[in-house]
Amino acid sequence: MASNRNLLVLPGDGIGPEVMNEVRKIIAWMGRKRAVGFDIKEDVVGGAALDKHGVPLSDDAMKTALEADAVLFGSVGGPKWDNVEFNKKPERGLLRLRKEMDLFANLRPAKVFDALIDASSLKPEIVKGLDIMIIRELTGGVYFGEPRGVTTLANGEREAIDTQRYKTSEIRRVCAVAFELARKRKNRVCSSEKANVMHTGVLWREEATKLHKEKYSDVKLEHMYADALAMQLLRSPGQFDVIVTDNLFGDILSDEASMLTGSLGMLPSASLGAPDATGRRKALYEPIHGSAPDIAGKGLANPLAETLSYAMMLRYSFDLSKEADLVETAVENVLKAGYRTADLLAGGKTPDVKKVGTQEMGDAIVKELDRLA
Repeated sequence: MASNRNLLVLPGDGIGPEVMNEVRKIIAWMGRKRAVGFDIKEDVVGGAALDKHGVPLSDDAMKTALEADAVLFGSVGGPKWDNVEFNKKPERGLLRLRKEMDLFANLRPAKVFDALIDASSLKPEIVKGLDIMIIRELTGGVYFGEPRGVTTLANGEREAIDTQRYKTSEIRRVCAVAFELARKRKNRVCSSEKANVMHTGVLWREEATKLHKEKYSDVKLEHMYADALAMQLLRSPGQFDVIVTDNLFGDILSDEASMLTGSLGMLPSASLGAPDATGRRKALYEPIHGSAPDIAGKGLANPLAETLSYAMMLRYSFDLSKEADLVETAVENVLKAGYRTADLLAGGKTPDVKKVGTQEMGDAIVKELDRLA
């Protein structure tokens, strides 16, 4: 069995531990059947860490994350911690991971599985075959720019400030990821900003264009304002392949694109750092659905986004494309067979729909892996 693959598991809050448990079944299967093993450490993050350590991420957990080959993340947050001070909110644990690991490139695929085509709010002919990759800059922009905060003015009025900042190096490195990935897909990149009203947008467009001319002229590059892109994602999403954009617009646009697929419960993500001298990148993999506290502990959560995040980890951190393909095929086949968690019942016209819970869906994936193997 291959060794020295160091994996940190952070289940987190809400449905995070439930969906992570199902992925653990697949990890165990890979160890038994494909000799793909990991040295696994587990720790707490978010509200769970706040309860245990008084902070949303301990220094020890942060150190382990920096030493790991990859981090597999569940979710953070919930109403229990709504009233804690801002710098101790559960989400700050995730932001610390992103910042200190320098995970500047967030990859969020939006793929429509044929079995779920009717789950989308758009017409089937618009979303059929849809396969988009949105790359969001993750460590700069308005979420981290200084100055920021809320102050009280001399007249007693309150003022809030968030600062949008970008440097040339931050723009070029995330655009390079987009161009490199496009070369492995359909060779098209759409770079999105608001160059018509924002100085950061002007710089973003200029630097993306320069980098394209210098190193990636074989890739087709187009530019589109973020508001126009939001409209086009609903009007004609099939025109896009790889989209690259800043932190704020990437947050909004990737959530919009995710709903083209019909359910947040189906969508994984990867957050990648820069390669070191050996080519290794720090990386974190997580579903985008959040902690869903309304269904936590009820066995209703869809584990497929976490499962597909694990597949992305196999592909991008460990170069195990065949194993990643195997997991993704198992997911697709289980959906074709009619297995549906509650979030997927709104769509899909499979004649023999089988309503299942979290554990049953996980078991179905493992059973399908056995069949495929």
